[in-house]
Amino acid sequence: MKLGFRSKIYMGLFSLLLLLGIVIFFVVSMIMKEALLEENRNRGISIGSTLAARMAEPVLAVDFLRMKTLVDETVQLSGDIFYTFVLDDMDKPLVHTFKGGFPVELKGANNVSDIHKYSISLLDTGKQLIYDYAFPIIIDKHRFGTVRLGLLRTKIQEAINRLWWSTFLSTGIVIIIAIFVGTAVAVPVTRRVKILHKSSEQALMGNLDIQTAPLLKKNCWEIMYCDKKECPAYGKINQRCWYLAGTLCPDCIEGEYAQKVSSCKNCQVYYRCSGDEIQSLAESFDTMTLSLKTHLSELQSAEKTLKEQRQLLRTVLDATPDFVFLQNIKSVYRAANKSFCNMVSRQEEEIIGKTDLDLFPKHRAETYLKEDFKILETAKPMVKECKISGSNGSKWLHVVKIPVYEADGKIGGLLCSGRDITELKRVQEQLAQAQKMESIGQLIAGIAHEINTPMGIILGYVQLLLEEAEPESQSYNDLKIIEKQTMICKNIVSDLLRFSRRTESTMSPLNINDTIEDVLSVVEHTFRLDRVSLVRRLDPDLPAIVGDREKLKQAIINLVNNAFDAISGEGIITISSSYDPLLDEVVINILDTGHGIQPGKIDRIFDPFYTTKPVGKGTGLGLAVTFGIIQEHYGKIEVESPPSSARSNEGKNRQGTLFIIHLPVSEKKEKMEIEHVKHISIR
Repeated sequence: MKLGFRSKIYMGLFSLLLLLGIVIFFVVSMIMKEALLEENRNRGISIGSTLAARMAEPVLAVDFLRMKTLVDETVQLSGDIFYTFVLDDMDKPLVHTFKGGFPVELKGANNVSDIHKYSISLLDTGKQLIYDYAFPIIIDKHRFGTVRLGLLRTKIQEAINRLWWSTFLSTGIVIIIAIFVGTAVAVPVTRRVKILHKSSEQALMGNLDIQTAPLLKKNCWEIMYCDKKECPAYGKINQRCWYLAGTLCPDCIEGEYAQKVSSCKNCQVYYRCSGDEIQSLAESFDTMTLSLKTHLSELQSAEKTLKEQRQLLRTVLDATPDFVFLQNIKSVYRAANKSFCNMVSRQEEEIIGKTDLDLFPKHRAETYLKEDFKILETAKPMVKECKISGSNGSKWLHVVKIPVYEADGKIGGLLCSGRDITELKRVQEQLAQAQKMESIGQLIAGIAHEINTPMGIILGYVQLLLEEAEPESQSYNDLKIIEKQTMICKNIVSDLLRFSRRTESTMSPLNINDTIEDVLSVVEHTFRLDRVSLVRRLDPDLPAIVGDREKLKQAIINLVNNAFDAISGEGIITISSSYDPLLDEVVINILDTGHGIQPGKIDRIFDPFYTTKPVGKGTGLGLAVTFGIIQEHYGKIEVESPPSSARSNEGKNRQGTLFIIHLPVSEKKEKMEIEHVKHISIR
């Protein structure tokens, strides 16, 4: 014969309580046991680590008296510290706390390597268990010995046994009390629970037109003598008026249940019709099923609309040739379109939940993470053109990253979109080169033919005449002027030739300080004659960079000569170098105390043939050549005129110009993918 529902409740309650009590007993016992053992373990680690740290100095000084004092003080800290001893780097005992002599077999019972902070081993002496702790004595990365500490397990085992008995008795008493209380409560509950159970089964099967709560003897319109048939509660015998919105009772507050429940509880209808918690549960269940039935149809309609919109959005994103992806504030990918999946050669399921470190090489991923952090910190979008190189060749990308805001106004992530502009860059480069070479070629051809040859003849004859002229005569001075102006013309031709030609770079590791010194050693004497001092502030610990030494010399000497030309009379040119570990780049600052650059002209100084110097003083190609060299080294150049207050302290005043060169550092010998951000920061 099957047991009845009530009998099952009793047996189930008893079994559940018994099982729960047993589980609680063992779980609590094990947790507290582990907690006690962990506390004892941490205590041993703390004592041993402290002793090892304090033992470093006496071991290094071979101070046996100090070592003996320390081990004796440690043993006296607690009664469960059985022994303490110190071994040297050859595992020979230095000091110990054993009264009957040092047990030799204890030396190899527990070993700890140099790379570990400690080692724990449980030793069985036959009479008692001992936790043996071993700690290396490390001084300046060299090991000078080992500290050993033994803790008795006797006290901790006694505490565990007491814990087990107290937990067992407490659990048993709680189980007995719970059985009696549960029996008294189960009788009136089982009948109503059975009704709720049947109703819930009907709801699970899709029948939401069920009635669980009992019908009222009198309804609200009968109690209140109300004849407002337009009221939502009128005639609804299966629903309670306090659960309905928009009722017309004078004492009701407008709004949903959450707004009106407080006023309904003071109503006489609620006072006369409301029941206990189980009846309220049944009434809430009926209201819930009715609401579910209403909202289910709304959700089905909304779900259909959302599916259509989601499919439309996915179609648009996958159809666009631009790659698009969304990341949260931790740079974890939340969505990506098909173009991005194809670019990284992964499926969308392999991208969602990953970060840049999972998808890209480490150096590129770290660069992207730095960019993301800056955007999240400043809330400013970033637009860049970058060049990446891989096994399939190099390509240019136009990338836009913008912060994405949540409903509360906080930044919730980043939206990135970009497109492949390799073909556009190639066409632009070819067009620019073709135009430049067309114009410069014509100009150079004319200059070389019309000027260079006659200037060479003039220079030769002038130099011959100078040998025959008296050094202090007027003729001699006039010839020197002709010679100087002829050399200027030849320099102009040389600059034009240098600008128009595209030579291959010879890249090799170099120290930028040596390159700077090579340049300064050439110009220092000439500058000193004109009372222009060179101040060096070079960081001696700079990492090596990869570059073309001769081209970098040309770039630096162009900037130094510009600084010299900008100084009228006495002045100072300060050249400094430093390393930025955050961006992993070498920074070169060239600061002068000259007249500076006018604000309206500063944004054009890198344009070819543009110069702020007087006629005859320059061709306007020096900075253009310098910009091309720095760009060729995947760096960037900035200019400030006048310098900012933080940097102007290197000069005598706030006048002058500061050029800042950023050159990336390459520490890997193997071929790397290179990302080059092509831009100039001009403030």
